Amino acid sequence: MNNIQPTDEISGFPVRPGFFHINGATALPGAVNFTVTSEGAESVTLLLFKRRSYEPYAELPFPPEYRIGKVYSMLVYGLDISEFEYAYSVDGEWNPEKGLLFDRKNTLLDPYAKAVSGQSVWGKQISPEHFYKARVVADTFDWGDDTNPLIPMEDLVIYEMHVRGFTKDPSSGAEYPGTFQAIREKIPYLKDLGVNAVELMPVFEFDETKDDRTLDGKKLLDYWGYNPVSFFAPNTSYAADKEYNHEGVGLKELIRDLNRNGIECFLDVVFNHTAEGDERGPVFSFKGFDNNIYYMLTPDGHYYNFSGCGNTVNCNHPVVRNMILDCLRYWTINYHVDGFRFDLASILGRSEDGMPLSNAPLLEDLALDPVLRDVKLVAEAWDAGGLYQVGNFQSGTRWSEWNGKYRDDLRSYLKGDYSMAATAARRITGSTDLYDPEVRGDAASVNFLNCHDGFTLYDMYAYNSKHNLANGWNNTDGANDNRSWNCGAEGDTDDPGVMDLRRRMCRNAMTVLMASRGTPMFFAGDEFLNSQQGNNNAYCQDNEISWLNWHDLEKNKLFYEYVREMIHFRMRHPILRKKLADSRLGLLPVTTRLPDNGTKALVITFAGRLEDAGHEGAADPGAAHAENTESTEAAENAEGAEDVVALAVNVHWERQTAYLPVLPDGWRWQVEADTSLQWYPNGFRAGGAKYLDGNVTEIAERSVMVFTAVRME
Repeated sequence: MNNIQPTDEISGFPVRPGFFHINGATALPGAVNFTVTSEGAESVTLLLFKRRSYEPYAELPFPPEYRIGKVYSMLVYGLDISEFEYAYSVDGEWNPEKGLLFDRKNTLLDPYAKAVSGQSVWGKQISPEHFYKARVVADTFDWGDDTNPLIPMEDLVIYEMHVRGFTKDPSSGAEYPGTFQAIREKIPYLKDLGVNAVELMPVFEFDETKDDRTLDGKKLLDYWGYNPVSFFAPNTSYAADKEYNHEGVGLKELIRDLNRNGIECFLDVVFNHTAEGDERGPVFSFKGFDNNIYYMLTPDGHYYNFSGCGNTVNCNHPVVRNMILDCLRYWTINYHVDGFRFDLASILGRSEDGMPLSNAPLLEDLALDPVLRDVKLVAEAWDAGGLYQVGNFQSGTRWSEWNGKYRDDLRSYLKGDYSMAATAARRITGSTDLYDPEVRGDAASVNFLNCHDGFTLYDMYAYNSKHNLANGWNNTDGANDNRSWNCGAEGDTDDPGVMDLRRRMCRNAMTVLMASRGTPMFFAGDEFLNSQQGNNNAYCQDNEISWLNWHDLEKNKLFYEYVREMIHFRMRHPILRKKLADSRLGLLPVTTRLPDNGTKALVITFAGRLEDAGHEGAADPGAAHAENTESTEAAENAEGAEDVVALAVNVHWERQTAYLPVLPDGWRWQVEADTSLQWYPNGFRAGGAKYLDGNVTEIAERSVMVFTAVRME
């Protein structure tokens, strides 16, 4: 670089044509490389600003010879990246009916900006006369010997969290509440719980003040963050420290420390729309560079709205497709991200006119890209335009899906619709009617009952209907199909019978989730019965409604311990996660006994044999909570260990008889969990042992039992 000398001078700066293949702004020895693309621009000008200034101190138009095709690139010498911010002015045709919104008076944010200025204070709105600018990031973070854990998808337990809400409440005890650093402080907690993947709700730079409102003295913000301003820049308001020109250090430290503790980090990414909105929205980036390329437009220049948020990103246009690939490669290489969950991912498979594509180029590129080959890809396989693709989202084994049918069918069944038993059994055993194991493998289904969108686990059994008045839309927002049950009282109650039943129903849900084939996911706080006061659409609630109350961890300690033990139980039994070698006990790999005339209990058995006794799948990653593993140890021998787990579910309001498979001589069924009981602890075996005489047992009303097959000495 030192041998590459400037050839021209523009506005007093030595310059020369830049590196056209390096998008964005990149610091090089002695110069900064600026590269942008615009298909319809007639001219492009680089604007340089002093920090916190909104008047440029220099304007550098790109000469014609600094353009190749539709790419503009310039090396500017003598810049100190800590002293300036930058943006662009793009001139061209203004014709909204043709989708052209070029206006040199607009100050535009670089689509490849690695850091965005003006957003670092949470909830502080950029004044109307201001605009977004970018900063150049010095990528000097030392990852040391950090490597990604590369845990197989089927072996993960995913914990979805909101970065701010996880620790913002004073009860968290965090030194830097609401930040990436505060999550680092909670890593010992996550390890104790046993989760091995954290999925962060959006951390791309977003404008939480967009459409901010005040209701009853409370400020309502776009708290969730599904409102991206820049795809390459981390949300600086989540950083504990100011990170001028080193943006992203706090997030990198978090991912590094999670990885070192055997926990993967997923990002929830939003490529389906941006914060520029529709015709009424601002022009601050993509609209001003190439509105008719970055967004899906109707023939008269209006915006298709398959996202429900005003606009829809034109994901399968080659320019946009390349940007998304570059973006994900950037997060994979520079941030060591382990996986991506794609919000409203069905949009990624739509053509430029909005029609679904049978072989969408973007989805294929993501699946086959060499840089992304070890990264998990998880689709929310629907969008706001009615394209529902659960079970049909791209073939092959690269893509996993949020299994919305698992959520809906199990919610119906667990609240008491015992006629759903056959459907529930299919969901528990891996939804093979949706995901052919021969085609999709063991990791296609991400099973969940609760996530950020909808009721929390506790609220699912505390409310019959949503209570969203605090959102300001007269309770018209949020889903009406909640498949919930309040157990006899709506909301808060002191009735001990109702509270005991709610806790039992929550134990039932967590037990079934952890005993289901597929990758389990649950929402942060569900492990200690966090409530959102019946709000099932808390997208605007930056307050105690959404923030986790960590006092609930002590209040519901027994429930937390039960969830922790079920997670570790799942880890100890690979048969719950994947098919093993055939069992030598004469049991079928998966057996389902549906309710019949004699019982309304559902019994599902998973049976297989570890090919050798030392198979790593038999070990518990949380060995500190696995002192009593008689069920595994007793089955081990030189030729391998049997791994047999039975799940019995009674959603009926009366006791039922459960019929388990008959075991060979010398084997007995051991009770591992019984959600109706208040022992070991609160329903899970933590000491001693209880065995069945034979294969028949009574199962209490509205309860779940878990068994393992044990060879007796």
